[in-house]
Amino acid sequence: MSPPSQRLPPSGGAEPFVIIVDDDASIRESLSSLFRSVGLRVELFASTAEMLQAKLPDAPRCLVLDIRLPGLSGLDFQDQLGKSDNTMPIIFMTGYGDIPMSVRAMKAGAADFLTKPFRDQDILDAVASSLEKDRLRRETDRAHASVETLYQSLTAREKEVMALVSSGLMNKQVAAEIGLSEITVKIHRGNVMRKMAARSLADLVRMAGTLGLPTDRK
Repeated sequence: MSPPSQRLPPSGGAEPFVIIVDDDASIRESLSSLFRSVGLRVELFASTAEMLQAKLPDAPRCLVLDIRLPGLSGLDFQDQLGKSDNTMPIIFMTGYGDIPMSVRAMKAGAADFLTKPFRDQDILDAVASSLEKDRLRRETDRAHASVETLYQSLTAREKEVMALVSSGLMNKQVAAEIGLSEITVKIHRGNVMRKMAARSLADLVRMAGTLGLPTDRK
């Protein structure tokens, strides 16, 4: 393999890593050497069954997967991961220029599909893009979980007020909508802002959007 032209940028947070699943030991070792040369951690497996039995770090990751494997094929494994809501990006490798397989893989959400032999830079680029995608997904998931935890600390009435305020209603309009006095609505709104740790109405609207609450009143 030719030397890579550049190092991959750090993904931030937990150290990212690449999972390689290929029944050819020489391919596994060759790719491992390449990825380690740009500072990436690597986990090597000869089969999908072996990978499933392993305890993997909770960090940004991507899977470099041979499409033709003994036992469960790469495509079938992709289907299995999809059914378990595992959204790890998958980069497929194949020694065969099989267009129907590549179409199936990409339709099922594969990050890339590379035909062997491929250039070092092609797989480095695919891995860099996939790791960044997984890092951003994890950040989004953590942010959503944090907002959801705060939201669940609200009372039913506070949730109602939050939804109406986030949809653009003024305190007086919220009061008329739910049959409360304006001063009571102000109290609830203050509680919502404090419990949600919202520094401004714009903050609260962003949180409502994260939670899937309507932020535009029709």
